[in-house]
Amino acid sequence: MTKLIPLALIALGVYFWLRARRKTSAFVERTGSRSAAKAAAELGFLPAGELDTSHSAAPDPRAEEIRARARSGDWQAAADYLADAGRDWQERYRRGSLLQDEAAADDTWLLAWRTARPEDAGAAFVHAGALISVAADIRGAKQAKYTTQEQFAGFHRMMAQAREACHEAQALAGDDPCPYIAEISCALGLGYDHETFRVLWAEVMERDAHHLAAHTSALQYWCRKWRGSHELAAGFAREAAAKGSPGQLLTLLPLYAAFEQETAEDDDPDVYYKSPELVAAVDACLIDVAAADAGDRRVVMVRHLLAWLLYWQDRYPEAVEQFRLIDGYIDCAPWTYSGDPVKRYLAARDYSAERVTTAARG
Repeated sequence: MTKLIPLALIALGVYFWLRARRKTSAFVERTGSRSAAKAAAELGFLPAGELDTSHSAAPDPRAEEIRARARSGDWQAAADYLADAGRDWQERYRRGSLLQDEAAADDTWLLAWRTARPEDAGAAFVHAGALISVAADIRGAKQAKYTTQEQFAGFHRMMAQAREACHEAQALAGDDPCPYIAEISCALGLGYDHETFRVLWAEVMERDAHHLAAHTSALQYWCRKWRGSHELAAGFAREAAAKGSPGQLLTLLPLYAAFEQETAEDDDPDVYYKSPELVAAVDACLIDVAAADAGDRRVVMVRHLLAWLLYWQDRYPEAVEQFRLIDGYIDCAPWTYSGDPVKRYLAARDYSAERVTTAARG
């Protein structure tokens, strides 16, 4: 999972949510300090000009190679890449998402794959996800008042096709949860009611009850900005975290639900994130991250949100530790939930660095 929420789902979320939210006074007071930038440099952090706003983590060299080969028409390389994930459903979903993005830009190689292997479950899954991405592109990322009726009509038409493609992929998938997870984006875009969504979610859980990308996608459905409420999202997140084991990273969910609520309500994060419940949730997530496999590419996404909450909880040494492990790549929540991701990232990172260096000097 290169992102906690699939790329198409992130794009869809932007449609119905005002990204450029008001700045709280607490955050404004912490920005723009030259001494903070100097402290960050002293700790070895990268300057603003070297931050990568196109990736949330260092690119996977093999994935980049496969994408290039797909663009050249080598669908067999893409098919093998997806198949090599085996029954690691988390990894299969991550690889499929990468291929879907590539197919949304140019599906020539995917069409060749589908023609050569019409019953290939992997090709069907990639096709469904690519249609979701195309729908997102048609809709665009602007607020509804700046979106034309033609865009809305095209979006819904393409999402309906994507839903049909998801169902086709599901019929071929057996116990693979990935095409069911892909349909969660359709649930958001087409407005599934709660009963219909719960039926879909039961299919996912039957196949992989601890799939992180599935849970982060479902959390979006239960958020108020989509089809739920703050209370439903928080309840879903608590239940998910409770059923996870250390290293499965499901303790991310309460943090994400809290972040979505604070963002939507524009609460003062300097107060909101210091609640005993959220401090305990961050502690649990830190334990979870420490127990995760060192090669698990999902971990870095969790660290982004951990860094944000630790910063607001005034736990600066712990925040700096997370910033050291994510520095350089910022195309990820919470930074992307801002009109200026670089500014948001630098403000939190550099302020934390300044507080750490000041404390070290006594």
